[in-house]
Amino acid sequence: MGLGGPWAWLLGLPTAVVYGSLALFTSILHNVFLLYYVDTFVSVYKISKAAFWVGETVFLLWNSLNDPLFGWLSDRQFLSSQPRSGAGLSSRAVVLARVRSLGWHGPLLALSFLAFWVPWAPAGLQFLLCLCLYDGFLTLVDLHHHALLADLALSAHDRTHLNFYCSLFSAAGSLSVFASYAFWNKEDFSSFRTFCVALATGSGLGFVGATRLLRRRVEVAGREPVCPDLAVDSSLCGEELPVGGEEVGSITLGQYLWQLAHHRNFLWFVGMDLVQVFHCHFNSNFFPLFLEHLLSDHISLSMGSFLLGISYVAPHLNNLYFLPLCRRWGVYSVVRGLFLLKLGLSLLMLLAGPDRPGLLCLFIARYALLSLTPTFLSHSFTLACFLSTGSNRVFTEGTCKLLTLVVTDLVDEDLVLNHRKQAASALLFGMVALVTKPGQTFAPLLGTWLLCFYTGHDLFQQPPLTSVGSAQPWPEPPAPPRAQAPSLRQGCFYLLVLVPITCALLQLFTWSKFMLHGKRLHMVKAQRQNLAQAQTLDIKTV
Repeated sequence: MGLGGPWAWLLGLPTAVVYGSLALFTSILHNVFLLYYVDTFVSVYKISKAAFWVGETVFLLWNSLNDPLFGWLSDRQFLSSQPRSGAGLSSRAVVLARVRSLGWHGPLLALSFLAFWVPWAPAGLQFLLCLCLYDGFLTLVDLHHHALLADLALSAHDRTHLNFYCSLFSAAGSLSVFASYAFWNKEDFSSFRTFCVALATGSGLGFVGATRLLRRRVEVAGREPVCPDLAVDSSLCGEELPVGGEEVGSITLGQYLWQLAHHRNFLWFVGMDLVQVFHCHFNSNFFPLFLEHLLSDHISLSMGSFLLGISYVAPHLNNLYFLPLCRRWGVYSVVRGLFLLKLGLSLLMLLAGPDRPGLLCLFIARYALLSLTPTFLSHSFTLACFLSTGSNRVFTEGTCKLLTLVVTDLVDEDLVLNHRKQAASALLFGMVALVTKPGQTFAPLLGTWLLCFYTGHDLFQQPPLTSVGSAQPWPEPPAPPRAQAPSLRQGCFYLLVLVPITCALLQLFTWSKFMLHGKRLHMVKAQRQNLAQAQTLDIKTV
């Protein structure tokens, strides 16, 4: 009786809230993983350099291939353009299968996260196995979670509504980065290990509870002729119709790749997204480095940790503003506006240079304005560098979150162009990842080369840097000759400005070739909806 009230309250939650909460249970783990896994194996487990690079190389290959592999295994049965025949999965069954997959793989993701923080094998072997296991389960969770965005809703309004809650819960999950600073200690690792156990337990239980709620919603909707609260692509209310099984006519992987190669909007999108992934990871990789080299004389360790943590939260908070704009103006226009904003801010900073503190103050990242000390404000060069790193990281990461909506539109176009029986949403997300993930590798490689080219600062010839998240004081970098110090700092400034300028120009060109917006997007949506209505499947709203 005592559980009736909370359970009834949970059952009354909107579907968009339940769907968005899945992002919370992923985010609380993944942000901590990104910040600490390298430092843990290098500083705590003392992994050898050779074992570290072998693990990273294998991880690079696995990380690139597992998205299309899992997408193909999940959605290959939907690729046939043959008419429906007897046995097969209903659209509601497809959604239920994705929810059940999340219910299994979410807790397994939490277990694989725990495997990093407890030594159970030689450091090199543990590093390799942990990376591959964690990334495999993370890929399965991300693919099915993103695929549900395309399967649960069709209209742009409904999809942005679902994505709004994903951003809200992702921002909440990013707060685990702040909490982690209180427990991180390389000399006494037990408290941080306990913190990670608590995170993994909460995440695993959250996945089980959220997927049970979502599955119950879908099952109940299938028994009701009308389910106005559920955002679904036709399939979850009323009569179940098969959307295909393993009948003759299913296309091969080669035929599917040929179709993608002739999907012009897909090609232009992945070209733009490759640059976007590169820029996101360039900012992520070098944000702590530039904080240390440019701002260590002006901010404390705790402030540096705070700024780094905020940089994980701010992109999700920005999306809470951008998503309503997407509903009003369309995702294409908002993304183009963000590219123009990135280009405009970077050009303005480049023209103004480091000697216009008043102008640069106007563009300071909003989350850091109140934390700047008078000394900090008096150094125009420091302001410019912080603006470059902070605002570029926030807006660039925010753009990445919006592009998920564009992929769902590509799923619709792929369904219409190739007359598929069911949208192969997980597979298309996987193919996008296959093409764009090399940007993750290019970012540190090209970034270190550019840094050396512009500044003469070779990262591999410097003493190892202490992580911003460490409980150690700011290390003092080797002092260059007095005459060279300005060139090092100004070189960093120009690197931070020229990279976003180049990326913005490339993205504006490729984005101008992307035609899935306006009338064409409305036509694709209408054709998909007409297809669904022809099968007596109504498009519902959130």
